[in-house]
Amino acid sequence: MYLYRFEVSGLAETIHVVIAASDDEQAFRLVEVELEKHFLKVPDFTDISLHEKKPIRRGGGFVVYSEPRRSFQ
Repeated sequence: MYLYRFEVSGLAETIHVVIAASDDEQAFRLVEVELEKHFLKVPDFTDISLHEKKPIRRGGGFVVYSEPRRSFQ
């Protein structure tokens, strides 16, 4: 079993999702399932990126830090 950290990029925001799954394919499917459960209307997203994958063991975890988006003008 692994712990995955994803970033889901949308037009206006980035959503961080952490998933426990047995393989990569299941993890990507569960990202979409969790988004559907969390939001009444699933936001439009352009990309789902896997950022970290760790085996689940005692004392393991992730830091989820959201940097402010920069506007390019």
